[in-house]
Amino acid sequence: MAWTDYASAPPAGTEICDETEIGHIRCLTVESGNGRFPLLLVRLPEGLRAYVNACPHQYLPLDYRGDRLVSADGARLICSAHGAMFDIASGRAVAGADCGLDIVPLSTTGGKVRIAST
Repeated sequence: MAWTDYASAPPAGTEICDETEIGHIRCLTVESGNGRFPLLLVRLPEGLRAYVNACPHQYLPLDYRGDRLVSADGARLICSAHGAMFDIASGRAVAGADCGLDIVPLSTTGGKVRIAST
């Protein structure tokens, strides 16, 4: 499923937050005219990444059972509900899931992070 297949997917240009509000990981809900959209933001040395905050195996938020979502080595995101693992930089499934996380395109302008067009 592509992130745009979600009924609540926000349109391009929707403001998410100030860039300064993102540490290493941030889970939040983006509200738009389409509804509430679960988003997971990751700050990496090469820039910000965003994924739909929904494990493709169970469609529960990755932080459903807690906020410890990053492996000890910092290379993987971990679903707190059942332990599936995903590469932090690409969202690709590493263990416990058949498919990866849905990537959401971002743009940053004037310190504001927004949904980018695809």
